[in-house]
Parts: sequence; C-alpha cells; structure tokens
Amino acid sequence: MIKRMIIMLIIVGLVLGGIFGFINFKGRMIKEYMTSQGEPLQTVSITTAEFMDWLPKLEAVGSLQAVQGANLSAEVPGIVEKILLKQGDNVKAGTPLLQLRANDDVARLESLKATAQLAGITYKRDQAQFRAQAISRQTLDIDKANLDVALANVNQQQALVNKKLIRAPFTGRLGVRLVDVGQYLDAGAAIGTLQALDTIFMDFFLPQQALSMLKTGQQVTLKTDAYPGQNFAGTITVINPRIDISTRNVLIRATLKNPGHKLLPGMYATINIATGQSQSYITLPRTAITFNPFGSTIFRVDSNGVDDKGKPKLTAKQIFVTTGESRGDQVAVLKGVNQGDKVVTSGQIKLRNGTPVVIDNSVQPSNDPAPQPKDQ
Repeated sequence: MIKRMIIMLIIVGLVLGGIFGFINFKGRMIKEYMTSQGEPLQTVSITTAEFMDWLPKLEAVGSLQAVQGANLSAEVPGIVEKILLKQGDNVKAGTPLLQLRANDDVARLESLKATAQLAGITYKRDQAQFRAQAISRQTLDIDKANLDVALANVNQQQALVNKKLIRAPFTGRLGVRLVDVGQYLDAGAAIGTLQALDTIFMDFFLPQQALSMLKTGQQVTLKTDAYPGQNFAGTITVINPRIDISTRNVLIRATLKNPGHKLLPGMYATINIATGQSQSYITLPRTAITFNPFGSTIFRVDSNGVDDKGKPKLTAKQIFVTTGESRGDQVAVLKGVNQGDKVVTSGQIKLRNGTPVVIDNSVQPSNDPAPQPKDQ
C-alpha cells in the first residue's frame, strides 16, 4: 500500500515538474524572441518647423452700438390715430412717424388763438387811447400783460399739439413697429427703434498694461461670426480717461464705417489692434508642445541611417524648448527648434528618447492661426 502511494507521488511530481518546466521554457523563449526583435515602432504624425510672420497685436471682445440710436416713444399719452412709419425703412430727420389723436387739443389751440387775437386788438386800441390820454398807464400795462399771457398759452398748446405727431429725431433705419392704430399709449411707451447705421461704434476693454501701446487714430480690424472670413477696418477714437477700479481695465471705443449696414448694434465682435512691426518666428502647432511645470518639450524625429531593407531608421528625441506668443492653434518657438526640423504633432504619449517611430500624416491636428467655432 505504501509502495503504491510512493509511486503515485513520484508520477504526480514528474507531471507537475514537466508542466512548470515547459511554462518556464516558453517564457524564456518568448523573452529571447522579443529581445531579438528590438523596440516596437510607434506611429506618429509630424510637421516641418518653418518660419512664419507674426504681427504683434492686442485682441479683445466687445459690443457694437450705433453712433445714434434710440427707442422711439411718445412724450404725451394718447390714442394712435395714424401710423406713418414703414418697418425697416431708412428715414431722414424730421420724417413723420406716428400721429396721436389731437382733435381736442387742436380745438383748444384755436380757442386760445382767438383769445390771443382779441387781446392783441384790445392792446392796440389801448395804445391809441393812451396816446390821446384817454386811459391810464396802468390800464395799458394790464392789457399788455393779458396779451403776453394769451400768446404764451397759444405757444404752450401748440407745443402739446406738436408732441402728438412723433417725428424721426435723426436719419436712420426704422425697426419693428410695436404699436397699432387705436391703441392707447402712455407717455414714454416705445413705438419702435431708430438706428443710424452709416457709422458704428465698438466698445471694448483692455487691461491697463496695454495703455502704453494704444493711441487715438490707431488702426483696428474687426471680425464677427456673422460674416466669417470678412474683416472690417476702423480706428480708435476714444480712450477712456479713467480706469475701472474693480477690474483695472480701460474702456476703449473704435469707430468703423458701415456703408453696407452689415454691422448692427448689439452684435459682439472680436477686435485686433496691431501694436508693432511684423516679426518672424519658428511656428509649431500647439499639439506639438507638451507644457510641464519643469519646462516645455517637443519630440524631434531624427534619421539614424537605414535598416536591412533600405528604409530609413527614425527615432524620437525629446528636446526642451522656449515658447513665445500663441495665436489660435499655433505657438511661436524662441529656442530649441531649428528650421526644417521634423517635429512630432501627435502620438507623443507613447514616446521616450530613442523610441523608433514610423510616420503617418494621413490625419493632422489643426494648425489654424485664427480658428473659428463650427457647428457639428
């Protein structure tokens, strides 16, 4: 019985030893094979470092407003009798826009005119009688005061009648009509908007550090997403003489000609201000640079001869760089990269010094100096 047990244990030990020996042998062979194959190739995309012109500039976002713009309203209450305005029309200053019912006011005006006319006749008669010494100086003075009061009442009533007819205060374009015939309007109720669009303002803020680079008459360029790819030129006309104490920003106003009336009050836009002469910098896509607390780095692709199949052997080398300004998807590189260097733009996370690489530029990251948002 014991002999059989010993034989069984020996057989089990041989089987297990064979299994573990085979596993160990397989692992050693795999390791030797992988070692003989070398480090695997990593696929990356690259770009060639080139010089590009950079124009120093300041950029800000602001709002457009008309040089003259107003929400039209009535000074006095009344019922709308006639609507003379046409929505969207360009009108000149003084053009009648809306008539409030004024029958009672006109009738009272005629009554006051008649009273003033009678006061005038009485005063003229009294002047003749005073020269003939038929009345006293006091009577003449009273009649003169009565005439003045009557004329003042006429002028007051005439002003009220005039207010019943609303006119365009300046030349501009009318907006949407907000009233209807027969509607009662309170004093100050809006009837529509009038905007002068031939010239337009843009107000924007810049930090106080930018004051040394700004002056009135400086050229600006405006862009808005309403007209992609189109620029509008203008000049700085006002630099506010006071800094906002809460933000330390200064308010600046630029004036732009708007002959096609494309720019409308209330739009937001981006404004660029050139602040110096154009300079040339080596420029890379933002994705090519890895920003770290210890410094910014890039991976340069170097050629190390050819392999046994005649293909170039490419390896990645990590390099520290000094970066400058950025614009859109691009960054200016001041040190660390030379013109013509091949720089990795994607796939850096797989790389370290000496990693062999293969290039695939079928898909490239964005490299636009002024990217625009797109609806997907």
